[in-house]
Amino acid sequence: MTDSSHERIGLWAQIHEDWVAHGRDWTKPGFRAVAAHRFGVWRMQVQPKVLRAPLSVLYKAMYRKVRNGYGIDLPYTVQLGRRVVIEHQSAIVVHGHCRIGDDCILRQGVTLGNRYLDCPLEAPTLGHRVNVGAGAKILGGVTLGDDVNVGANAVVLIDIAAGQTVVGIPARVLKAQEL
Repeated sequence: MTDSSHERIGLWAQIHEDWVAHGRDWTKPGFRAVAAHRFGVWRMQVQPKVLRAPLSVLYKAMYRKVRNGYGIDLPYTVQLGRRVVIEHQSAIVVHGHCRIGDDCILRQGVTLGNRYLDCPLEAPTLGHRVNVGAGAKILGGVTLGDDVNVGANAVVLIDIAAGQTVVGIPARVLKAQEL
């Protein structure tokens, strides 16, 4: 990911950007999940810890509401780019050490997680503008380049170069004539 995903903008500017990316609909579970994530990241900047404590209680309530009510597990430790869209609710799990670039789309049933129990911190890295189809699983310390398309129900276990489309179990890169 480039430095653009690490630009410092305020909490409300980020939430407004996410609201626009989610079709200006604050009732969408995906928007609410991203907003709770942004709040969770922001509250960690509050010092001293005694002032952060009530914000942490509020964040934990928001996180649990999103996780248990909408089925979207997006912890604040995820490095989330700008304008990330969670298109549908339910069964979306994002490992706490994932990195997700700007303008990515995650659909229903997506899992971004580790592959082996003995490597609990290995998590996927998604470049910018990655489009992840419904039910796709991206597992392990793999990297998906910018503009990658992951087909529905694909299982990605290897690095994917920028601009590629992958489908299948395990995922394979489609050739130009197959598109």
